[in-house]
Amino acid sequence: MLLAIDGPAGSGKTTLAAKLEREYQLTATVQVIHMDDLYNGWEQALSQELTVKLSKIVQAHNCGKDFYLAKFNWATMKFDEEVLMLATEVLILEGVGAAQKVIRDAGAMTYWIETPAEIGLQRVLDRDGHHLRDLMLKWQTHQDAHFRMDKTAENCDVKLTS
Repeated sequence: MLLAIDGPAGSGKTTLAAKLEREYQLTATVQVIHMDDLYNGWEQALSQELTVKLSKIVQAHNCGKDFYLAKFNWATMKFDEEVLMLATEVLILEGVGAAQKVIRDAGAMTYWIETPAEIGLQRVLDRDGHHLRDLMLKWQTHQDAHFRMDKTAENCDVKLTS
């Protein structure tokens, strides 16, 4: 089973992913991959590079195969060495860009969580620090453009608000 949780920053995607992970762990093996681990920094986060990575991840998952993944290190602003990710019965992708077309086309059950931009921004700043304000304002512009181009919200299976 493949699940993808998408929506603007600060909407509650990580919280929903953790809840679903706990529920599915009762009967299956589960793995959560956060888009923050796949982005190539702030400027190249929602790029074709992300789409290619997601395609490879879901292809391996849908075939029941292990795969290698290099996670982005935000402290060093580069990717760490690749680590082996074991195949699981349930894979949850969480974060901005998680439910993009390539994921929907791979048969994922997709969730969209909507929240007003000002609330999402405040949640992120409270969680990660107010020093990120300028970066987050720019990020909101990037994510909104991505969502419009991809038509993410319109194409998700389940729509929630937070």
